[in-house]
Amino acid sequence: MVAYVVLANFTEQGIRNAKESPKRAEAFKAMAKTFGVTVREILWTQGRFDIVTILDAPDEESFMSLTLSLCALGNVRTESLRAFSAAEMTKAVGDML
Repeated sequence: MVAYVVLANFTEQGIRNAKESPKRAEAFKAMAKTFGVTVREILWTQGRFDIVTILDAPDEESFMSLTLSLCALGNVRTESLRAFSAAEMTKAVGDML
């Protein structure tokens, strides 16, 4: 599995419908399952980003299809970060020259 942190901001449409955000989050979890993606956590935040999501995808293509499908709905715009576990990081630094 490939882990990602997704940072999202509401669009104008999304903020107009902010009351529906928890329901949309549940719909997003269901959508993610159709791509084989597991949503670990969805957090609403204050500051630069409105929502932070942590998820696991079987591969990069599944993740890309999910995020494109999400953004096409028009409620959020995202920035995605590939995340590495401690074990993955240990291997990466172990392979350093």
